[in-house]
Amino acid sequence: MPSAPPQLNASSHVHFLTGRLAEAAVREEAKRIANEFQCQTSVGVVPITVAALITPKWLSRHWDIPDAATHVILPGFLEDNLEAAGDLAAPLLGLIHETAAEVHCGPKDCRDLHAWITGKQQVVDLSAHSIEIIAEINHAPRSSVAEVVAIANRLRDDGADRIDLGCDPSRRCLKIADYVAALIDAGHELSIDTFDPDEAHDAIQAGASLVLSVNGTNREQARDWDCEVVAIPDVPDDLASLDPTLEYLTRHSIPFRIDPILEPIGSGFTTSLLRYIETRRRYPDAEMMMGIGNLTELTDVDSAGVNFLLLGICQELNIGSVLTTQVINWARSSVRECDIARRLVHHAVSRGVPPKRLSDELVSLRDPKLRPHSQAAIEALAEGVKDNNYRLIAQDETIHLISAGLHLTGQDPFELFAELMQQPQSDNVDASHAFYLGYEMAKASMALTLSKQYEQDQALRWGHLTVEEDTHRLQRSSRHRKRTEG
Repeated sequence: MPSAPPQLNASSHVHFLTGRLAEAAVREEAKRIANEFQCQTSVGVVPITVAALITPKWLSRHWDIPDAATHVILPGFLEDNLEAAGDLAAPLLGLIHETAAEVHCGPKDCRDLHAWITGKQQVVDLSAHSIEIIAEINHAPRSSVAEVVAIANRLRDDGADRIDLGCDPSRRCLKIADYVAALIDAGHELSIDTFDPDEAHDAIQAGASLVLSVNGTNREQARDWDCEVVAIPDVPDDLASLDPTLEYLTRHSIPFRIDPILEPIGSGFTTSLLRYIETRRRYPDAEMMMGIGNLTELTDVDSAGVNFLLLGICQELNIGSVLTTQVINWARSSVRECDIARRLVHHAVSRGVPPKRLSDELVSLRDPKLRPHSQAAIEALAEGVKDNNYRLIAQDETIHLISAGLHLTGQDPFELFAELMQQPQSDNVDASHAFYLGYEMAKASMALTLSKQYEQDQALRWGHLTVEEDTHRLQRSSRHRKRTEG
């Protein structure tokens, strides 16, 4: 049974199957789809409150499809149930096979039906990228070898291509080769961040393949390293001081990439960006690197947006690598952010399109789009609930608490809960139920504060930081379904 959207035209008749509570929302989506394709639509409402509770065995007893239907769209949650049901799904699968119409599992949220069928939810291929992520472990010798390897493994999982061992400028590490060897054994590409020539030599002998950095003070030692280096100006704001170093490295066939040094805001940030542009103009074919930690670590702002903009600059200037750190708490996910950002900017620049509607993984504070329920849908929900389970909706600066014969609204979860406890229906609120409602209303309040989409019993969306939640309400409802459903 396909879960991909159907191909519709004017001769199509699409039959949507749903539960009682989603009927109004599904009818709204069906109307939009009918207008889009000039086709016929119908909605079948099965005798169950929540469509997510439909099981294959249950649906096989309530299977009623119009003869005119060319396509049947089932609730999206049923796809997971079909995979888990095993032999219990056989009766429903038999009915689906015998049905003349094409049967599809739709999206899990019925408000996505129009976008799903029209292809506006297409997943963009963001696998391609062209920027190397070098993740620095600051002051690595202050940790044990095992600790550094563990950190490096986590950074690689987040998207790092190379691990940079940040050394202690005040004290040479006599065992740097042990760190490098252990990381090489763990499958890492290594760079060494030091101006100490002996430290660099030991690291290179153990397998490091890049040295950060060289300028007029240490470039001559690079002749003995047989290793790529990062060339920097002698003084950050003196780009001309870079030229003798590049001439020396070129004359001795030492491979290099150039980093003109990104400065923090307040110390010449814009001027430093112009240095990267000028360096690219002077050396159009040279490899370049940007150390972006100077901005993310030294700016009181969440790092995702900063990383994205810097990766965009790198992509447009053909800067092939970035050096990042994640020491300060607001930048603790920088490597993962850079991995997402480099794919977005590669897609945008290579195709000449804005990086919009490609991925929401870097949209953390607010959601890309809110999908409010219509007033008619909320009223239909309030009128249609016949059991004593509680439903929560949060939108338009208001929390709605709905149960059989009950529809409370408010902005303060404490006041709303106090009002609930004064109602006759509240005698079913035991300790676990109170905890559940408190947890969900806290999420609802947070969603209203941040203009996020709230969906009961689902995690708030925090982009790549989202941690999915178990469906506690649905599990509770499922245990009592025989008592409350027809």
